[in-house]
Formats: sequence, C-alpha cells, structure tokens
Amino acid sequence: MSTDRAPVAILLLAAAAWLGSCSARRGPLEVFNAVPDFELTAHTGQPFQSTRELKGKVWVANFIFTNCAGPCPRMGTQMRQVQKELAGGTPNVRFVSFTVDPKRDTPEVLAAYAKRFGAIDGRWYFLTGPPEQLNALSLDAFMLSKLNEQMDHSTRFALVDQTSRVRKYYDTHEPESIRHLIADARKLAAQGPTTKP
Repeated sequence: MSTDRAPVAILLLAAAAWLGSCSARRGPLEVFNAVPDFELTAHTGQPFQSTRELKGKVWVANFIFTNCAGPCPRMGTQMRQVQKELAGGTPNVRFVSFTVDPKRDTPEVLAAYAKRFGAIDGRWYFLTGPPEQLNALSLDAFMLSKLNEQMDHSTRFALVDQTSRVRKYYDTHEPESIRHLIADARKLAAQGPTTKP
C-alpha cells in the first residue's frame, strides 16, 4: 500500500513546489495612473482630504452603491476580508469605497453601510461628493468606468501605493484575486513610501 501512495505523494509535492514558484514569479507590480489629490465627504459626515488621510499610505479602492443588489454586497464582504487580513502588522494600509450614487448615498446612509460590513474607524472610508468629481476619479484617475444613471460601475479593486499611484487591479470575480491583493498590499506596505518601482 505504501508503494501505491508514493507516486501520489511525489506528485503532490511537485505540484505544491510548482504553485509556490508561480507565486514567486508574479514579478513586480506595474505603475498605472496617478490619483490626484481630492476632497470628498466621508461616511462620518466629516470632510475627507486625501493628502491628510492617505499620504504615505497603501490603500485599496473600489466603487459601490448601497442600493446595489448585484456585486456590491460581495465586494463589501471581500473588502472586509482584506481589512481583516491586513488589520495586524500593516497599520499603514487604508480602504476607500467611493459611491457611484451620491444622490442617495448620503453620509448617514454610507455610515449604516459601513457598519454593516464592519468597517474599522480610521481605516475604511466610504466617500461621497459631487457626481462630476466622483466620475472624474472613476474614469480619469482610476481608468475604470464612467458613472451613469444605470449605476454601472467597475467591480475591480485597485491597489494604490504610498505616492498615490495605481499599481494593480483585481477582478473580484476571480477566486484567487483577493488572496493576491492581500499579498501585494503587504508587499507594498513593507517596502515603504520611498521605494521606487
């Protein structure tokens, strides 16, 4: 019986080694667009200045709306998972969820939504503001989708470095994307703000 199991064990060890090497070979993060400084309103009702809250921080961004019955609850659960995984040992990581429905998503509504997903105060922000500014961030800064009345929006997460450069996008429909995001955020956070790409 032991001779029958030996080839299986060897194959399993080889597969694990191959997967490990693939993970190690993922290479450096790219540099995409830079996110300009912005001022919006947080779910706390307080003004949110990116230079004050995000400067020198690694952050994960996404676009949502609270009435979304499609991908937004899943994205909220995924962001909560990332927040939980990075809660210890990475104090310089933040999470930012921009609404694509500022007309309905008031700070009070966003505050209830933040509570629903266990957002940690001072780490995960839900932001609203003028539609034209949110649209500019989604389309021009993050190079995602244009905001419209149908509330179509990207379901990708964006990883932003300490100098406000988008470094990678993560398709939240892909099973491994959240694991990769957590690993990449840890890597960026460990590098520090002065590290060049």
